[in-house]
Amino acid sequence: MAICSSSSDSIGGKAKLAHALLLGVAIAASAAAAAYYGRGRRLRSRVVGIIPARFASTRFQGKPLIEILGKPMIQRTWERAKLASTLDRVVVATDDEKIAECCRGFGADVIMTSESCKNGTERCNEALQKLEKDYDIVVNIQGDEPLIEPDIIDGIVRALQGAPDAVFSTAVTSLKPEDGLDPNRVKCVVDNNGYAIYFSRGLIPFNKSGKVNPKFPYLLHLGIQSYDAKFLRIYPQLPPTPLQLEEDLEQLKVLENGYKMKVIKVNHDAHGVDTPEDVQKIEDLMRERNIS
Repeated sequence: MAICSSSSDSIGGKAKLAHALLLGVAIAASAAAAAYYGRGRRLRSRVVGIIPARFASTRFQGKPLIEILGKPMIQRTWERAKLASTLDRVVVATDDEKIAECCRGFGADVIMTSESCKNGTERCNEALQKLEKDYDIVVNIQGDEPLIEPDIIDGIVRALQGAPDAVFSTAVTSLKPEDGLDPNRVKCVVDNNGYAIYFSRGLIPFNKSGKVNPKFPYLLHLGIQSYDAKFLRIYPQLPPTPLQLEEDLEQLKVLENGYKMKVIKVNHDAHGVDTPEDVQKIEDLMRERNIS
């Protein structure tokens, strides 16, 4: 009996210690977020759009340079971004000279960044540090969204400007039922005030039948996002979080650390280029819309 009691006490002690450590991390994260929100805030008016682009993608190497109806995809994204009225400047952030040379060729400003950037957010942060001018908001414009609507860019900027308690804003649209179980289509759920609750590569919410409910208004994350510039400097210092690592979604690190994210819903029936097969889909859509 003594042996069993000792083992049980040991296990219980370890469990309590683990719980205390997790609680401490959660409290520290909440305190950091609370301190951030407690700072004096002013209208965030100076806005830069940054298009992060890398050549060495595991799923689609050289994706930014793939041609979409005769133009590199990165150029098409840049041209669309330049039409947004809220952006004071648009730059491409890359670690690859081939991409940089291509972008300079069609007139884009280019910021060279490190190969060590783990994701687009970290690349945007490094590019921001190298810009000569200070900005209040940074818009991370996905380079694989050649049909991104300028109105969506303007929408997420204005959403962040109008939500002083948020450090991040993004956009969603209606998810097509056939994309419900596709892990390349990131889903989102929001609360009644338009703030993000969770993002997932799986179907959310997930019902008892285990099937897509064609009548439910699932939301598809469009990928474009904007950040408060001060928060963007903090982001790389935040340690990776369990949900972020499991889903491989950088937005979850923001939510897990207690920060708020504003979400707007838009009508947008195009999606990004995740695989070579998506190129044909985008080109077909462009032909339907008479986009040259």
